[in-house]
Order: sequence, then structure tokens, then C-alpha cells
Amino acid sequence: MNTYCKFLLVLAVAAVATGCTRHVSRGLTDAGQVDQTVFPTADQLYVKEGTFPNLDNLRQLAPGIEKEQVRDLLGSPHYREGFASREWDYLFNFRDADGKVTQCQFKVVFDRDYRGQTFAWAPAECADRLKQPVAADTGKRFNVDADALFAFGKSGSGDILPAGRAQLQVIAAELAAAKPVAVQVFGHADRLGDGASNLTLSQQRADTVRRFLVEQGVDAGSVTARGLGESLPVKQCGDDLGHRALVACLQPNRRVEILALGIK
Repeated sequence: MNTYCKFLLVLAVAAVATGCTRHVSRGLTDAGQVDQTVFPTADQLYVKEGTFPNLDNLRQLAPGIEKEQVRDLLGSPHYREGFASREWDYLFNFRDADGKVTQCQFKVVFDRDYRGQTFAWAPAECADRLKQPVAADTGKRFNVDADALFAFGKSGSGDILPAGRAQLQVIAAELAAAKPVAVQVFGHADRLGDGASNLTLSQQRADTVRRFLVEQGVDAGSVTARGLGESLPVKQCGDDLGHRALVACLQPNRRVEILALGIK
């Protein structure tokens, strides 16, 4: 390897090590503490306009939480953090009672073992959002049978079946009129087949339903989509059933849930 190639390799390794960012906090220790928190600039955001977070999920963050647990609660970071980054940054939207949307930046700093240890907000007063009383009302939930919604194994907009399309149109009309604080779309799969493939399919179906709702007039900024794969079954079925009977038994687990927060 010539000297120039070695130089490029060193630069690439350095970029990976620093996460290819310009927002690394000052004085980051192995224990996940910092001397000065540095937040990224808007040009580094790749999740357009941020997302509306689930406050209950934010309240579950605590020192020692694993990186994948953070991803499970908040999703992937909204900025280009790079490989093996020890800082994840998010841009969250909060809709106030008067309908105004306030944006807040949120940072998770990990220790050398990639466990979250430091959590910071900008502006700092955004942390007060977590002090708001937990509403007893969890919103309105819509359940759509995935078998009625999509052709078998499919997930695209063109794969939505007529009955499922009609059901989604009714739901979208209600949501567009009600203007909920946030709409969360969850895709679910049964346990048949490969777990990774089931997770991917559930995410793709959730994304498709999200796009459909937005196309029908639901505020795009309020809708998030998340695939949960086979992780939350609502029915258990024994393996002693024949394949056809097992598929039928597991049907309730193949579903799309839409949770609208702020309406009843």
C-alpha cells in the first residue's frame, strides 16, 4: 500500500471513530460523562423535521440503558452519527394545547460499553416535558387485520386489498378531522418464518399505512411508523396444529395497530 493510500485509510478510520460528526461533546469520559454538551446543527439532520416522541418511552430512559433499548424506545438517531458513535441525537416535536409545535433536541451519551449514562436537552427547559402528568387517557386505538389489509407477504401501496383500503380511508378521515396530538402506526407479524424477515415486513407495512394516512390528509408531522415483528403476539398457538390450522390460529397476530393520542 502506497503512502497516499495509507493516508486516506487513516482519515477514514478517524472519521469512523469520531462518528463523522461535528457535534461531539467536550471531555467525553469512559463513564459516559461530558464536560460540555455539544448539539448538532440543522444541516446534519437526516430525519426530516424530526418526530413526535412517546413521552412514556422517554420516561423509561435511565442510566445503564443499553443502546438497542434506546433504539427500541426512541428509534434510530436523527442525525448522521457514524459507526460506533457514543452520542445519539434526536429532534423531537411537541404539540402544545394551542396547537403550536415546539422543537427540542435530545442527546444520549453512552459509556465505553455503549450504555446510556447522560441525557441532555436543548433548550434545557424541554426536560420539563417529562414532568407533565401522565394522562389517564391512552388515546384511541384502531386495529386492522393484516390479512384483510395486504396480499400475502406483500407490503406496498399497490398491495393494499380493497377491503383494507376502505377501512383505512374511514380511519384516515376520522384522524384528519380530529387532529390528534400524535398518531403511531405499529406493524405486527406472526411467529412463522424468519424473525428478521418478519420484522422487516412489519416495518414495511407500517410505513405503507403511514404514507396512506398522510395521503388521505393526516398531518405528516404527527405520524410515525414502527415495525414490531413477532414481539407482541395477542394469541398463542401450539405447534401440534397442522400448518393450515396454525396459520389460521395465528391470524390475530398479523395486524396493524394505529394509536391516536389526544382523542377518544
